Amino acid sequence: MSGKQSGDDYDLRAVMAGSSIDAGVIGGDELCQFAEAVCANDRELTATARSAVVNTLGRAAMLDAAATIAAFNAFPRVADATGIPLEDAKAEATAALRADLGLEVFNPIGKHCVCLGQA
Repeated sequence: MSGKQSGDDYDLRAVMAGSSIDAGVIGGDELCQFAEAVCANDRELTATARSAVVNTLGRAAMLDAAATIAAFNAFPRVADATGIPLEDAKAEATAALRADLGLEVFNPIGKHCVCLGQA
């Protein structure tokens, strides 16, 4: 459920590496550490972070988080590999959010992937 549907207010800047911003998500620190550890491919750190998520939010939440991390890691790669462009309407609708979050840092060569816009 999105924050718009639930009426909750989240600060998406918290998902950027090194952020100390409270996103407003219960267990947010543990979830971010879990995602960072998985993406860093650090088995020991991942095991520690996984345990922290289980201890804070429960096993079911850890499984949901692991599935979400896997999906968010895989889908953009598939789209990029196949050359699927981001539709103009989505690029326009997300331009301010992408700028606010500084997502262009993930686009060092100036070639846009599906999550950042068209080349």
